Amino acid sequence: MTSKITVEPLRFREGEGSGIDFGAIVSHADVENLTDADIAVIEKALFTHQVLVFKDQGHVTPKAQFKLTQHFDPSGGTSYGHGKTIADAAKRSILHPDLKTIPHQPQVQVIGNGRVAEYEGLKDFTLRHPHHKTFHATAVPEDEDLDYTRFYRWHIDAALYGALAPPVVTTLLAVQVPGGRRQTCRYDDGSGEELDVPLGTTAFVSGYAMYDNLSETDKEFARSCRVEYAPHPYVWMSAAKSRSDGLGLLSQGLEAPLDELPPHDPTQVQILPMCWRNPLTGKLALQIHPSAVRKLHLADGTVIDDLAEVRDIVHRLQRPAIAPKFVYPHDWQQGDLVLFHNRGVLHSVVGAFAEDEVRLFRQCNIAASQFPDGPTYVAVAA
Repeated sequence: MTSKITVEPLRFREGEGSGIDFGAIVSHADVENLTDADIAVIEKALFTHQVLVFKDQGHVTPKAQFKLTQHFDPSGGTSYGHGKTIADAAKRSILHPDLKTIPHQPQVQVIGNGRVAEYEGLKDFTLRHPHHKTFHATAVPEDEDLDYTRFYRWHIDAALYGALAPPVVTTLLAVQVPGGRRQTCRYDDGSGEELDVPLGTTAFVSGYAMYDNLSETDKEFARSCRVEYAPHPYVWMSAAKSRSDGLGLLSQGLEAPLDELPPHDPTQVQILPMCWRNPLTGKLALQIHPSAVRKLHLADGTVIDDLAEVRDIVHRLQRPAIAPKFVYPHDWQQGDLVLFHNRGVLHSVVGAFAEDEVRLFRQCNIAASQFPDGPTYVAVAA
């Protein structure tokens, strides 16, 4: 039986998205009743286009969203991508305030902004949209806050500690979206760069473009380098402050000392390739979570452990690929379901909401059964 699903690459108005070579619209998909043929089409589209948009999916249940997410790694189990980090270190993790777990489908989280009376078994709760002023070292002035914004934190969805491998995919479903208003996203890094964005957009950039745009020397460095992440990274970084472009942290000595972190085992620290290989095309993506990185392991055995130097190297490699022409800021509409390749793109929350602007989304990702493949001659993890 053949699939009725169609896939069309995203198209942009003249002058927009000149550096964006990823993203597609998926049509005629019955997400509640996907066949094997449908999954095959969606899988090929995902690893080709990295970000897939399914329109008018507001009826999709949390269970169906979980099942769609799980299709991309059936042996990955049922653990949320961050595992028990949210529960065990809740009060100290930078992730905790932004998430509410659906009681009957704990792999699916509710995120957004504003007060919600009731949703999927959750009652009378308030969501907090992450605002850059809580995480960046500097902030847009208060009187400009509704007109101007920043990328909050460029990242990969991943625990980055222990046995929990980075999820293959993440799904986001827009249940309720405030309408109309747009903002200007400023980089505020001396470049003068800025980007017109829809209110509360999720911004995506391609890890493949990030790698392809490197010099040949930097490509060789990236192919042969491994990235060591901090233990319990979201607790470790909780007091640290971000650069104004959201791409990594400033080195101000604000990270939690290792002996003050929750119990951790040095053998569970994740050391991953700097480049992750696409399972369909074989292309390499420069996939680094810039805020969680702690050390770099070079091909000759040298370990760069000066945190400021590590961050400067990573920022230099990644920064060109978040220039405005490479950023896809998705214009969320109610019912949009976005499925993205978490091992091929970086993404960031963007925007500042007024108190009465309610945004309600569902997020799902599952810790993978295997760590990402790097270049064929480089070990994947230590």
